[in-house]
Amino acid sequence: MNTLRPLLAACLCFVATVLSPAQARECTAKVKDGWIRMPPVSMPMMAGFGRIENPCSTPVTITGASSPAFADVSLHETRVVDGVSRMRHLPELRIAPDGSATLKPGGLHLMLMQPHAPLKEGSKVVIEFTLKDGGVLRGEFPVRKPTG
Repeated sequence: MNTLRPLLAACLCFVATVLSPAQARECTAKVKDGWIRMPPVSMPMMAGFGRIENPCSTPVTITGASSPAFADVSLHETRVVDGVSRMRHLPELRIAPDGSATLKPGGLHLMLMQPHAPLKEGSKVVIEFTLKDGGVLRGEFPVRKPTG
């Protein structure tokens, strides 16, 4: 019986080591309420909005984005500086544990450049966010007219 204890302990350590990465992957960020603003006329750029939630106990860092529907997708932020609205590219977006990032008109948003085909209201576009840890976060963004 005494010879089985070290073997059992080693097996338990091995199982815990193997399961830990799998359990860590169970907690993933999520895209919520995503949408793409339908432009008034055919334009080479559009904007995407929504919310990215991180329910995990560790931060999530987005380092890029892409979509098969657009030649280029990037994160941007609009800020008013000295009364002038300025837009800048964000190389990465860090979302704190149990936090979220809201992409909205006049703030953080996705710049969607050069659609490969015309998009209609109701079309659904998949956008993939590249994560710093090598993972990918996918979201579906329906195209709709702006409200209000």
